[in-house]
Amino acid sequence: ATNLAAAICIVVVNKWLYTYYHFPNITLTAIHFTVTWLGLVVCSLLGIFQRKDLPIRKIVPISLTFCGFVVFTNLSLENNTVGTYQLAKAMTTPCIVLIHTYAYKKTYSSLVKLTLVPITLGVCLNSIYDVRFNMMGTVYATVGVLVTSLYQVWVGTKQGELAANSMQLLYYQAPLSALMLSVLVIYYEPPWADGGLFQAWPTNALLLVLCSGCIAFVVNLSIFWIIGKTSPVTYNMVGHLKFCITLASGFLIFHDPVAVNQLLGMLCTLGGILLYTHLKVKDQQRTNVKKPANPV
Repeated sequence: ATNLAAAICIVVVNKWLYTYYHFPNITLTAIHFTVTWLGLVVCSLLGIFQRKDLPIRKIVPISLTFCGFVVFTNLSLENNTVGTYQLAKAMTTPCIVLIHTYAYKKTYSSLVKLTLVPITLGVCLNSIYDVRFNMMGTVYATVGVLVTSLYQVWVGTKQGELAANSMQLLYYQAPLSALMLSVLVIYYEPPWADGGLFQAWPTNALLLVLCSGCIAFVVNLSIFWIIGKTSPVTYNMVGHLKFCITLASGFLIFHDPVAVNQLLGMLCTLGGILLYTHLKVKDQQRTNVKKPANPV
C-alpha cells in the first residue's frame, strides 16, 4: 500500500510542479537524489540495511544511467499527458527483452515474445491518437525508455557482480548522481537565474518540492521492502494497479483528453503487460521446481 500510494503521488506531485509552477526539471531530480541519499544515511544508522564498501569506479556508469533514466522520464512527464507518459514507460519491457536477447544472449519463450506485440501496439495506438501529441515529448519518452531499460539491466548485473543489494547500491548511486546533475543544473538551469532554484518560489511550491523528494525516497525504500518481504508476484500486481490508477489520475486531476482509440491502446497495452507477467511468473515457478533441494 505504501509503494502504491507513493508511486502514484510522485507522478501527480511532479506533474503539478511542472504544470502549475514550471519548476526546473533537472533541479528537481537532483533534489530527489539528495533527499534519497540523506534518507539512506538515516536508514543505515538505524540498522535498516548494512552499508557495504563498493568501488566508486564501478558505480559511475550505473549512476550516469540513473541520472538519465530519472531526468528523461521526468521530462516525458513534463511534456506529455500522464496517460502517454505512463504508456511510454510500458515500452521498457520490450526494450529489456531486446537488450537481454542480443547483448546478454538470454532466451525468452515464443509466448513471452508474443506478449510484446499488444504492449507495443497499444503504445503506438495511443501515440497516433493523442490529441496533445508533441515531438519533443516523444523524443524524451523514447530516450527515457532506452536509458531506463539499460539502467534496469545494469542494476541486476551490478548487484550480482558486487554482491550488493539494491539499497547498498543506491547508497552510492544517489549522491554520485546528485553530484553529476549539479553540474548540469549550473549550466542548463542556473539556480540564480530567473526560474532557477534560488528565485522567490511560493511557499506551496517549496513544500511540494520537499514532499516530492520525500516521496521519491519512500518509493525506492518501499520497492526494497515489497520484494524482500513478499514476492515478485505481489510486486507485479501492485505495478498493474499503479498503471491503472496513474492513468485515471491524468483524466481526473489534470483533465487530460482521451480519444476512444487511445483508450483501446491503453487496454491493449495493459492486456499485454498482464499476460507477460503471468507467463514470467509461470516460468519462475517452473525454474524453482527444477532446482534440486539442498541436502540436509
